[in-house]
Formats: sequence, C-alpha cells, structure tokens
Amino acid sequence: MSLERVNRLLKQRENSTLEFKEAKAELPSNLFETICAMLNRSGGNIFLGINDIGEIMGVSATACDKMISDLVNLSNNTQKIDPPFILHPQKHILNGKIIIYIQVPASSQVHKTANTVFDRSDDGDFKITQPNRIAELYNSKRNYYTENTIYPYLKFEDFKTTLFPKIRNLIRSNNPDHPWLVLTDIHLLEVAGLWKKDFQTGEEGYTLAAALLLGKDVVIQQIVPHYKTDALVRVKDLNRYDDRLYVQTNLIESYELLMEFIAKHLSDSFYLKGDQRVSLRTQIFREVIANILVHREYTNAHPCTMVIKKSEMILENANNPHGSGVIDSTTFAPFAKNPTIAKFFIQLGRVDELGSGVLNTSVLVEKYTQTSIKPQFIEGTVFKTILPLPDFEETEGVNPKTEGVNLKTEGVNFKTEGVNEKIEGVISQEIVSLGKVLLKKLTSIVFTIHTNEGRRVPEYSKITLFSEKSMERYLKLLSSSGLIEFRGEASKTGGYYLSPKMKQKLKEVNL
Repeated sequence: MSLERVNRLLKQRENSTLEFKEAKAELPSNLFETICAMLNRSGGNIFLGINDIGEIMGVSATACDKMISDLVNLSNNTQKIDPPFILHPQKHILNGKIIIYIQVPASSQVHKTANTVFDRSDDGDFKITQPNRIAELYNSKRNYYTENTIYPYLKFEDFKTTLFPKIRNLIRSNNPDHPWLVLTDIHLLEVAGLWKKDFQTGEEGYTLAAALLLGKDVVIQQIVPHYKTDALVRVKDLNRYDDRLYVQTNLIESYELLMEFIAKHLSDSFYLKGDQRVSLRTQIFREVIANILVHREYTNAHPCTMVIKKSEMILENANNPHGSGVIDSTTFAPFAKNPTIAKFFIQLGRVDELGSGVLNTSVLVEKYTQTSIKPQFIEGTVFKTILPLPDFEETEGVNPKTEGVNLKTEGVNFKTEGVNEKIEGVISQEIVSLGKVLLKKLTSIVFTIHTNEGRRVPEYSKITLFSEKSMERYLKLLSSSGLIEFRGEASKTGGYYLSPKMKQKLKEVNL
C-alpha cells in the first residue's frame, strides 16, 4: 500500500472496514477477533501502532519484525483462525514512528477464532452464537461467491498434477519460508480453501475455484463450457485480427500464456524502482492479467476479451459488481470478487495485495506511455479496463539491413555461426525481463555496432530500418546497462562503441 493511501485512511474514523489498535511490542490479544470479523463481513484495514482516535503511537523497532512474522504464522494456524487465511502485513514509517498495516480481504468462507464466529459492524467485532445467524452468514457467502460452488464428484485425479511443482517453485521464489511448502498436495489444497464442506447440506468436496486453478482442460470445459479468454491484436486488420490467442486452460497457465502474448506484441521500457531497474511492461501487465483472471465471474457466459489496438488495450470480463461506474484509483475501496482465487495468486507472487492492480497500473501507465492519458476502470456486470499504450511498433528490422550501406568488416574477426544466440545470451544476462521481440531488436543493434563502431543514430537507423526515435530509445537502454558507450563530441564527431565490458562478455562466448 502506498503511503498516500495510508495517510488518507488515517484521516478517517474507525468504522466497519477500518480498525486502529495500539501495539507497542506484541500483537493485541483481540487482533484475531477483528481479523475474523472482517474476513466474514466485507474485509477491511487494520493498523497496529495507532490509538483509537487515530494518533500515531508507533510499534517498537526491535519487536516489529517478530510481530509481523508471528502474524503471518498465526494466520496460517487453524488453532488461531479456522479455516486459515494467510495475511501479508506491511511495515510503514510515519513521522519517524513504525506502524504495521494489515489488509484483510472479504473471504468467501466463514472463519472462526477460538472456535467462535465473529461478525463486524460500525460498533466493532461481535460474537455470533445463534445457529440461525451462523447459517445466514454461510448462506450469504455461498450466494455471493460462486467460486465456492462444491462439486462432490470432482476428484484429485481431475487436477493437472504437473502444476504442483510449478506452484511450489513460485511460492518458494516469493517466500522461501512459506508454510505451504511443507504440505502434501492434498493438504495444500485444503489449507488454500479449495476443499469445502457445506454445513447446511453436509455436501463436501473440491470447489469451482479448485477446478479453475488446477483442473485438466477437459474437466474445466465440462464444468464451465463457456470459459475462455480471447486475446486479439487489431492494428492492421481492424475487422478481424492480426494475431489471436484463444485460452481455455487452468488459471496458472492462462496467466503465463497471456503474459507471453503481451510480450510478443508490446514494447518494453525500464525505470528505476528504488535502486533496481525493472520492466514497466511486466510490472503493469502482471497486474492487469491477474485482475481479469482473479476477479472474473466464471458462472457468467460473457467471454473475457483482451484487444490490443494501435494506441490502447481494452479488456472486458464478466463481473459480480460491487458498485458501478468509473473507479477512482485514489479513493476506491478494493473488494475481492473471488477471494480464494485471489489469495492463491497472492501466495504465488502474481498479485501483491488486494487492489494493487488498479493502484499500480494507474501510477505506472503514465511512465510507460510517456503521456498524461489515464487508464480507466469501469465497474459493472461487465468490468471494462481501457489502458493507453505507447505507439504500436512493427517488429521488422530484427535483422540488420545492409543494402546501400558500407559495413566496416576489415580486421573484424566475428564468427557468424550462432552469433545471434550468443549475443542474445549476453544481453539477457545483463538486462532482465526482456521480451523476445525487444531482445532480438537489441541483438540486431549490438551486431550492427560491433561491425560499424563509431557511427551515430541516423546511420544505425538506416542499417537496421528502425526509426531514429526507436533507435535512440534502444541505444539509451543498452548504454544504461553498460553494454555500449558514446565516445567523442555529441554534436560533431562522436559515435557509439561496444563497451569494454561488452567486448569481454563476447570474448568469453568466443565471439
């Protein structure tokens, strides 16, 4: 969560979705009553280190990390919260004092703490002991969250078991100490909330969420035959498409296929996040793709579409709306449409937190497009996202064009066998998260500079057939990565050369 949103929440009074708790050196004794109540109602935000009237009291610096660790572990402990719901608290520093922020999504399950069900109102947390009230709560969850639908004849063998090693690798890379890593496959599904029991009917089994996340393709098509994600590129052929990807597989692999499709067709750019260079395309579209998979209403036959146009991308997916109209990214209250699926994606590291898609995308798109055009998120029975894009670039020019250009080859000992592959290998080691198209473009430019050192942008543009504007951008990326350098006077005799670092790298791969 951004500090801007933290400050905005701290200006509000406590309510059904906002709770302040003093916590100097240990977790408050009633913390899990509030967590349980918010999970059972509409979700909410909890701040530790803030008193009841919103004053920042702070958390002990020496106790903070242990408190966060304890909270994560306890949220996965059925003795504390049943069924478990792993939370991801964040540490913030305000006015020189440490506070801990806990985002609690609305859950699609009914939770207990100390074997007691809690609910939430503006007056705080309260116990529910009457069987009819508990039944009403279960019923409301079942009616709203269709991901909870139980399929009693759905068996473990109906899942794509090759996904489990991939799931564990993703979890491990996101959190090496994640408690799910020590569980068996079946137990992991249970703890993740993908197996449920209906306490009104006695029916039990794996859920729609389990089928969507892990089911074999034929199983998914039998359960939700209308399910598909249709990705299109409409830049030249506006009536049909230039390229198309039709996805009907599980959500784990759907995410990967859609990210590859985006990498194939959209350019990339990089910016500094702290002191680390990151891919803007990856940062933006990991959120966008996760959103259309995590928050879709899968019982609705409306197809999910993703259309890449010349200057924008439009995404539509069926939705169980929580409000209507255009979402204001600075004031909206995030609400998970499929909390179990969302929680699973969070554990994989594919979603940062609830609401991060709208917030992060709104901030990063401006950097990506270099324009002031804002993305739009429109809530309704069909959720619509409109993202501005940089000017669409064709992918020609991957191989250097030499007609009419004198290449300097005298004295150059450059072996041609496997050259592109070796250069690509060096570049991908130095610049992470490159898409295939951009990697080939940079490889083309490195090859051109190696055989034509000391030239300037217009000349390299003629050789490669890239526009001068694109060439300047690619040269800037290679320069900032230390692979090429400009020597001489910029306005007169200067030109581009491979850096000593790049020459050494090429020498190491026998080029």
